[in-house]
Amino acid sequence: MKVHKCIFQRVASLENLFLAWEEFRKGKSSRKDVQEFEWKLEQNIFALYRDLQSRQYKHGEYTAFSICDPKQRRIHKASVRDRVLHHAVFKILNPLFEPTFISHSFSCREGKGTHKAVDALEGWLRKTSKNYTAQCFALKCDIHQFFTSVDHEVLLSILARVIKDDDALWLLKEIVGSFHTQEDADNELKGIPIGNLTSQLFANIYMNEFDQFMKQGFREKQYIRYTDDFLIVSADRSKLERLLPYMKEFLEDELRLSLHPRKIILRKFSQGIDFLGYVVLPHHRTLRTRTKHRMFRKLKLRVKNYKTDAGSESSVESSLQSYLGVLSHANTHWLTEQLQNQYWFWMKE
Repeated sequence: MKVHKCIFQRVASLENLFLAWEEFRKGKSSRKDVQEFEWKLEQNIFALYRDLQSRQYKHGEYTAFSICDPKQRRIHKASVRDRVLHHAVFKILNPLFEPTFISHSFSCREGKGTHKAVDALEGWLRKTSKNYTAQCFALKCDIHQFFTSVDHEVLLSILARVIKDDDALWLLKEIVGSFHTQEDADNELKGIPIGNLTSQLFANIYMNEFDQFMKQGFREKQYIRYTDDFLIVSADRSKLERLLPYMKEFLEDELRLSLHPRKIILRKFSQGIDFLGYVVLPHHRTLRTRTKHRMFRKLKLRVKNYKTDAGSESSVESSLQSYLGVLSHANTHWLTEQLQNQYWFWMKE
């Protein structure tokens, strides 16, 4: 594996910090905390630069809040100063690690995403089933409480194999150590915040260890991952059953993670393969039932907020177009018409 030196000065340069600010502020310029930072932009960026260069930088506290997307998640939001630094780190580190990732890792990567992941799955299912004429199976698994379980020591050791720069490792340790959700019996810190841009990169770096185990160790060509959800397609059910204990062992021993016991699902293609909000079946693709219900519920709430002056018409229209985009990736002509008709009904009520 290629190693990289002189990373810190690239991250902490004034040029990179100002570029990171420009990336960070996109779509956020109306927010109060962003406006306050921008009011004294040069002063704030130069202060951050000096703290980094003198190694006096300390990551601040987080503000926590919950969202339902679709299940309830606890989001931790860092200060603007810290988030600008996250962008600066991501801007330098992501190009170094991106070439090491497998092509079928689809989360938080340019040119990837949920729709590309489902397209790849559908192609494998069609090929393995010999154009829907033979049986095939999919084993889908989920890491139990992934973001709260990422082990700091393991993550930093993975980063240290690639980054040979003491100052950069000091900074990464400061960012990783700024947050933890649990501490086990051996005082080992765990957890990365869902709200950090760096957490998206750290998640891919961490799970890339498992990706390589599956691709290089077991030569599994039809393995796909999106964050902590992964799936393997095969014509041989017993092969998938035999893989399971090896996967569990690697995750527990090497990454200190565990599979969610209720989310280990082995299904026939003919039963439908549920992945990333879609259900792939022979000859067609539909939307997961929970996703349909959530879509209607959220759009109705948007319309209600608009009518009580708690939202804008443009935000309602934007939501509708977003949902129509989701539907366009499945065989949902009737559902698309139903959503549009319901939207106009709610708007005219």
